[in-house]
Amino acid sequence: MAFALLSLVALNACEPKPAKEGSVAVAPAAAKDLHTQSNADSIAVSHLDLDINVDLAGKRISGTALWTIDNKNKLKELKLDTYDLTIDSVLVDGKKAPHTLAPALPHLGSALHIPIGDNAKQVAVYYKTGANARALQWLDPQQTHDKKSPFLYTQSESIYARSWIPCPDGPGIRYSYAARVTVPKGLLALMSAENPQQVNDSSVYHFKMETPVPAYLMALAVGDIQFRPINERTGVYAEPGMIDKVRNEFEDVGKMVTTAEQLYGPYRWGRYDVIVLPPGFPIGGMENPRLTFCTPTVIAGDRSLVSLIAHELAHSWSGNLVTNATWNDFWLNEGFTVYFERRIMEQLMGKTYSDMLWELGYQDLQTAVDEIGPKSPDTWLKLNLTGRDPDDGLTDIAYEKGSLLLETIERTVGRQQFDKFLNDYFNDHAFKTITTEQFLAYLDEHLLHGDSTLYKKIDIKAWVYGPGIPANCPRADMERFTKVDAERTKFLNGTAPAQLTTTGWTTHEWLHFLRKMPATLTDAQMKALDEQYKLTNTGNSEIADLWFVMSIRAGYKAAYPAMEQFLSTVGRRKFLQPLYAEMMKTPANQPMARNLYTKYRGNYHPLAQETLDKMVNKK
Repeated sequence: MAFALLSLVALNACEPKPAKEGSVAVAPAAAKDLHTQSNADSIAVSHLDLDINVDLAGKRISGTALWTIDNKNKLKELKLDTYDLTIDSVLVDGKKAPHTLAPALPHLGSALHIPIGDNAKQVAVYYKTGANARALQWLDPQQTHDKKSPFLYTQSESIYARSWIPCPDGPGIRYSYAARVTVPKGLLALMSAENPQQVNDSSVYHFKMETPVPAYLMALAVGDIQFRPINERTGVYAEPGMIDKVRNEFEDVGKMVTTAEQLYGPYRWGRYDVIVLPPGFPIGGMENPRLTFCTPTVIAGDRSLVSLIAHELAHSWSGNLVTNATWNDFWLNEGFTVYFERRIMEQLMGKTYSDMLWELGYQDLQTAVDEIGPKSPDTWLKLNLTGRDPDDGLTDIAYEKGSLLLETIERTVGRQQFDKFLNDYFNDHAFKTITTEQFLAYLDEHLLHGDSTLYKKIDIKAWVYGPGIPANCPRADMERFTKVDAERTKFLNGTAPAQLTTTGWTTHEWLHFLRKMPATLTDAQMKALDEQYKLTNTGNSEIADLWFVMSIRAGYKAAYPAMEQFLSTVGRRKFLQPLYAEMMKTPANQPMARNLYTKYRGNYHPLAQETLDKMVNKK
């Protein structure tokens, strides 16, 4: 079965973590970040000079983090975030200084206390990473695509940068950085900075990021990596065995950058490159400045899934350019990005295409609300994650409810006026952080102007400080999905798959077709669909994952060998979680889940392991 050329955006992007039950109180309006133990709100930490050695054999990073500070408030100590780091020594303005590593707190790690003088200018921390660094995935050669060389990559969002750099780790704390990275001979190092495009002989690489960024956007990849240009300011990196396929798949990335600029102003980060990582990468993509980290599951061979890049690219404005001040304000990052992403795809592919994205996103929002609880404050846009892992807030609420609020505002005031507002918003807050309350004040001053009629139509309070899905939530036009619904009905009424009208369907149509099937199809129905559309062997990871979930429900064992192959080679938490969860629902399938997880757990990133350990190992 051939699928259409462009496909899933929202479901491919830096996807949310599976939702959790929870009940929390109203968050305070102040921008106090409770997920950092640093005191960077009182001591200006302006620049990092990083000098590290990456030991792939020993699976350890060691080196020095040299911080330039301004102790304007004459504090007696500097506090930095750490997680499972060994601190060898500390220098303050070149002189050895005492330090204290506080007992570790859940989620937050250990605060590093460093005594400083009133006029201290630089603090150097000599350190090593530990075995439990949540940001790092060390891959042996057999865990990579080419299976020839070891590989390392980082995933620092939300508060994992502290597990490989002693730092002030909060989204509201920005700093510039330069880095010197030593790696094994023959390997290439890349960062979220100005990057080399080929291996050098020295095995030492130098990086520079002059634009201040928060710690969660610090990124590093080391491996046997090659580069291919797309145009003068975009290109791709991947392992040699994948590079040609990746370059072909991402042919239109340059056009996406131009389209984004036409909507909301210039791209301000210089180059926009993408690295496709080995299979264990736990999310769809991560918007590290200048270098998006991307899952190989988007390489379908027909460009049907590369619209993931629209989401990661949009982060160059929402998230990277204008950043949520705390993780309680996470919707300001992802909600804006999903809205922007869909505007890019509407511009490139037309309104009926983006309508499908909006509807699939609405379905995901419904699922998230059902899982969390329709009355839970965890379904508010403004969260209170006090005492909790900030990853608890990385659900579809921030992504889909946030974007639908912006869509509601657009429909209320008009697209032209809303686009002008967003352009002004990005310009006025460029390279700054913002809270929910600050955004609402800006919205009132620059767009709504206290107009009670507009406020009543939008009902902002219900969106930001209310649970569930607001009554005025907009819905997309169902023109294309209505046709899909008709074909599904025909099939369920006995029409053979060969007689259905599916020519030209995109991934979105196939997902809608399968999502709305009855909970359990018969073996005969599964076989008929499989024989006609080759779903078990599809190269489209989005469709494959949904099909395998359906196969578990139906006991369609013909798909199980392909499912095992999928689980052995895919590390995206978004795909792994529903498959293992479906197997764990019934006692008959639990042994299969535990057996497969035991075999392939080592291929998964530590963040995916945390989620799946709790799910698969429960009794």
